[in-house]
Amino acid sequence: MTKNLDIIEEAKKIVVAIITAFFMAISLNYFLIPANVFASGFTGMAQILSELVPLSPGILLLLLNIPVAVIGWLKVGKSFTFYSFLNVAFTTFFLEAIPVKVFSEDIILNAVFGGVFAGLGAGVILKWGGSTGGVDILALLAAKKNDRPIGVYFLIMNAIIVVTSGMMFGMEKALYTLLNLYVASRIIDTIHTRHVKLTAMVVTNKADELQEAFYKKVMRGVTRIPAKGGYSKEDKEVLLIVITRYELYFLQQVIDEVDPKAFTNIMQTTGIHGMFRKND
Repeated sequence: MTKNLDIIEEAKKIVVAIITAFFMAISLNYFLIPANVFASGFTGMAQILSELVPLSPGILLLLLNIPVAVIGWLKVGKSFTFYSFLNVAFTTFFLEAIPVKVFSEDIILNAVFGGVFAGLGAGVILKWGGSTGGVDILALLAAKKNDRPIGVYFLIMNAIIVVTSGMMFGMEKALYTLLNLYVASRIIDTIHTRHVKLTAMVVTNKADELQEAFYKKVMRGVTRIPAKGGYSKEDKEVLLIVITRYELYFLQQVIDEVDPKAFTNIMQTTGIHGMFRKND
C-alpha cells in the first residue's frame, strides 16, 4: 500500500514538472520574447547567448543547467535535482514546440504577465520538491542557509544578470526585466512558503510510532508531554513539533498513516530561539 502511494506521489511530481515547464515556456514565447524583455536567471542568460551564438534559448537553457544540476545533486538532493532537471528538459521541449506569439504590444503588460506565469511555474515546482533549475537552485541554497524567503535571493541574484544584460542591450530593457522579476518573486513567495514556521501539537495514543515516523519523514525534533483526555480519562501524550510550512504536507501524511484518530492543532509560529535545522 505504501509503495503504491509512493508511486502515485512520484507520478504527481512528474506531472507537476511538466505543467510548470509549460508555464515557463508560455511566459517566454507569449510574453517576454515578443517584447524583447529578458527572463530571469539562466533563462535570461540563454536569451542573451542566443543573440551571440547560433543556438536557440531552449537548447542553451538545457546546456547551462548541466553544471548546476551537478551542484544540486551534491548539495540539495537527488530527488530535488532530478525533478528540477526534468522541468528544465520539458521547458526546453515546450520552448522549441510552442511558436512565439504576440498577445500585446504593451511592454509593461508583457513584463507583468510574463512574471506571473514564470512565478507560477517556479513557485509550484518548488512546493512539490523541485525547481526550474539554474538560479533557482542557487537561491534555494542561500535561502536554506539564512532562513529567509527564497524570492529575496531570486530577485538579488537575477538583478545582477539583468544589469549585465542592460549594459549589453540597453538599460530600458533591464528595467522592464526587473519589473518582470519582481512580479515573479512575489508570486513565488506567495506559493512557496518554506520559510514560514508552524508549531504542531499532536494528541495521540501512539506517541512512539508517531515519533519514529516523524524522524524518518520530517526529521524534526519532538517534545513529548504527558496528557489525559478530559472526557475519556485516557492517558495520552502530546507531541510538540516545529516545522516549516513546506513540511506540513509530509507531517499530515505521517499522522494519517500512523494514527488517523490523533487530534492535531497547527499554530503559526512568529519566532524561534534555539536550535532549528535550516539545511533541509
